[in-house]
Amino acid sequence: MLALRLARGSRPLALARRLLVAVAAGGVGFLLLSGLGWASAHPGDGDQAALRLAWCLVPIAATVQLAVAVARADPAGRPRSGLDTAGLGPARLPVLAAVSTAIAALLGSALALLVFLHLRGDISGLPFDGAASGLLAADRPLPLAAALTLLTIVPAAAAVAAALALRGRATPARQSSPLPPPMPPTPPAPPGMAGATAADSAPGEPPVQVPTGLPWGAALTGAGIAFSGYAGFTERPLSDADGALTLPGALSGLTPGVVAGWLLIATGVIVAAPSLTHLCGRALAFGRPGALRLLAGRVLQSEAERLGHAVGALCVAVAAALAALDLDGPRLFGPLSALGTGIVLICALGTIAATVHESRAARAAATGSLLRVGAPRALIRRAALLRIAALLVLFAPLTWLVFQTLVLPIRA
Repeated sequence: MLALRLARGSRPLALARRLLVAVAAGGVGFLLLSGLGWASAHPGDGDQAALRLAWCLVPIAATVQLAVAVARADPAGRPRSGLDTAGLGPARLPVLAAVSTAIAALLGSALALLVFLHLRGDISGLPFDGAASGLLAADRPLPLAAALTLLTIVPAAAAVAAALALRGRATPARQSSPLPPPMPPTPPAPPGMAGATAADSAPGEPPVQVPTGLPWGAALTGAGIAFSGYAGFTERPLSDADGALTLPGALSGLTPGVVAGWLLIATGVIVAAPSLTHLCGRALAFGRPGALRLLAGRVLQSEAERLGHAVGALCVAVAAALAALDLDGPRLFGPLSALGTGIVLICALGTIAATVHESRAARAAATGSLLRVGAPRALIRRAALLRIAALLVLFAPLTWLVFQTLVLPIRA
């Protein structure tokens, strides 16, 4: 009940983010129901049915990532003294976030079931009644228990992930006085080092954590390129007589080694993205930067760990969509494939938007201090545009390189 009250009193932007989670969960639920309908129409082809359900893992992962980002950006999930007094301390806030996320995802799953039944022709009297009866196997009965089980996958996974993401949030500090505690005296710097670390040891400012995933990400990406290239040149594509899972178009020549290499490439890019984002911020603040470059670079460095994974996931999603269009073209890109690709791209963009909102809320005090000392608002806006331009300069060529590495084994 409290989750519903908080949802009803939320701001329109928070409601829009939860609506996006519901739409994504509904799209994934529709894909799962479509795979179930295909399996009921082809009871003797379990391998193909398993493949169709396995391809839904990528939209499920993207939806869960979006749900976690929305839960972290939700103002109701932040520790507050008022909620703590009411009995909703740090131990209860993850439960509240999980319930709110589950409600939004269950709403989307219920809408997906209604749309699926309507397009099958089971619900009549509305426009487009039975418009996709052939695609959704309307001539076969739909197992209700299996459908409900599949529809609970996304809400359960999103709720658990949101609870785990909010579990480690620190409790708000309780101070009887608004003044900060006195700082201990700073020891004198060694000779020749005076003033060298003044900016890094400012009182009250935590040190910027440098992401350490670049070596691991580079190793995973290199291993994926080598693995997929070797498998593409040496492995023989399996045929139907070997029990292979047939795929349309150019993907019919896929081998397990190529798929494993693709997974390694995607994982490596996502792991290395925070370090690349941090390096981008260091490049902006390199040398003798002015106020604009210094502000943009420092913010990008501090938000690299939070923003990098989302940007890396978007990079991989765009590269995979370009690879699919390049290999098969739009004609073999069916409606369900287009729906899955659209879900992944929308979830990646929504995750970045939610992460940016969370970062902006975390920097609200610092932004207010800048405005109080006379910094113009145009400076903050230009710094944000400079950060976006720097990320585009870095990740646009990286997306093109990932796209080329994905299509190289198939072209060979």
